[in-house]
Amino acid sequence: MTQTGTAAPPAPSLEEIQKDWQGLRLRVEQLEADRTALEQENKTLRSLLERALDHRQKSHSELVLILTSLVSKLPLNDVGVIVAKLVEHNSNVSQMLAALANGTVEADLPQPEVLKNLEQTKRDLLAAAQRTREELLKLDPPIERELLAALEAKPDTFFSPRMVRANRCFIKGQVPRERVVREFGEEALILFKDMTTDPKLNPRPKPEEIVLGFKHDFEALFQQNPALTPEKRERLQALYRQVQRSKSHQDPGPAQRSAFQRLSFLIELLHYYENQNTEAPDVIFAQRLPALVEQLGVPGPHAPLDEKVLTELEALLAFIMSLDHRLMVINNVGKGGGPGKTLKYVLRLRAERVTDLDHTVTEFVRHLIPAPPEKPPAVAALAGVLRLVRPEVQKRVCKAIMAFDRLRKADAEALGKEVGKELGLTGLEQEAKAQETLPPEQERQLAWAKIKELIGRRTDAATVATVIRERLHAKYDSDEVRQSWVTLTEADPMSLIRIFCQLPFRADGKTDPIARAVMETYVTRLTHEKYAATYHKVINSLRNMFHAKPDSPTLVNFVALVKWAGPEAVAKLCADVGMPVPA
Repeated sequence: MTQTGTAAPPAPSLEEIQKDWQGLRLRVEQLEADRTALEQENKTLRSLLERALDHRQKSHSELVLILTSLVSKLPLNDVGVIVAKLVEHNSNVSQMLAALANGTVEADLPQPEVLKNLEQTKRDLLAAAQRTREELLKLDPPIERELLAALEAKPDTFFSPRMVRANRCFIKGQVPRERVVREFGEEALILFKDMTTDPKLNPRPKPEEIVLGFKHDFEALFQQNPALTPEKRERLQALYRQVQRSKSHQDPGPAQRSAFQRLSFLIELLHYYENQNTEAPDVIFAQRLPALVEQLGVPGPHAPLDEKVLTELEALLAFIMSLDHRLMVINNVGKGGGPGKTLKYVLRLRAERVTDLDHTVTEFVRHLIPAPPEKPPAVAALAGVLRLVRPEVQKRVCKAIMAFDRLRKADAEALGKEVGKELGLTGLEQEAKAQETLPPEQERQLAWAKIKELIGRRTDAATVATVIRERLHAKYDSDEVRQSWVTLTEADPMSLIRIFCQLPFRADGKTDPIARAVMETYVTRLTHEKYAATYHKVINSLRNMFHAKPDSPTLVNFVALVKWAGPEAVAKLCADVGMPVPA
């Protein structure tokens, strides 16, 4: 095959070039003008884009700040986590917008107030924990000093296995076996008794889990076993004296335990605020911290509460940012009754603002004064407890004692007056007489307004049912029953259902004697056409419960109580809900 070549085009002549030159020059000028116009348009578009991105960034930051301020007011357990996520989202949006504009994000993004408070609280907690750690070190507890020293740089080492064992041993007056072997050798084990190994329950514990206690005849055994070197013997005797001092009820034992419990409170709270996304608030605020508060505030089973200790407790509770969490801690103190329960009510009533003051005062009086045949406490003892709360609360408590229904009227009034006299309060008799002169209708309205307020604050259904039962027992007539039903109809349907389910049952598990008559009235009114609106709301709530969970305890209990109080009404109710009638 032969390759065919392409002939080059002939060169233009000078005449042709001169002829086309003018047109070519015009075209080049036009292109230059277009290029200049495009460059100007690009600059204008870039300026508009940068302005839009800057406006978007600032408006988004403002929106996040508004959202965080709104979220911070909600009664949520994980507000900090939600706000942190919003701030992180805002940071990501700012970085993306800056990348689109080939720029950099602003150095200081606006920070929500709740996060500023959180950071300041963490700094305050850390500083208070370091001060308490130094205080504990000066008291010379039997905890290894290097463990306490490590808390300065890393407070989370408080939760390490070695530190946890050391803490438990300090509380119980024991020593970890690994520490004895490390510091004194195997030959010192003869002076201790094994507190962990049990032939049945724990026959083969891990060596690092075994704890030891000094034998009761340690001093005699110590003199009979001179195998230890003089240095080790001196250190072992020092450890023995440290353990004995920490177990004693005289200083420095109580001071050591108080400092340790305050340190535990501060580090537990600091750990929660550092790890809110993984730590459950119920565990810390309903279990751990209430136990520490009770241990700090109750010096002994029969010892009175101390004003100085209460002030320390209030300073610790002030570190808790959320009011709901603070109340959760206080409300879970004293679950076993006794002085711990007294501490709970005293802490509640020492606060500047108590949302359910009347109910708290009533429950406080019920705790202080036992039911007959037990005798009421001495006037001096009652006055000693009431001196720990504010004067205006003292007067409310004295008036509640004068109206206490577990005592005879004359005895209750005399006890309240004597306590008021001991506290130096005046005007109790005049206020009591003024309260007695209230018209019955006004007194009824005030009583049920308080119950309506409890329902509006989402108080526990069992508590509201108890208050309603007490009111019906105190004033049992048709007007009171009607008013109780009207109060329930004004609540949301789920509150009505829950209170209805709790109403017949007292705290001891028995059925209230007037429950049957009251419940029959409620069922009759519920199915009457006069209350059709309330009936439809209740039916809708029951239907939603049935579709979500047919065996819901609330649904089952409500239907069972309706059947118990009105057998003819349960068929209509079940048909409207769409569920089978219980056998």
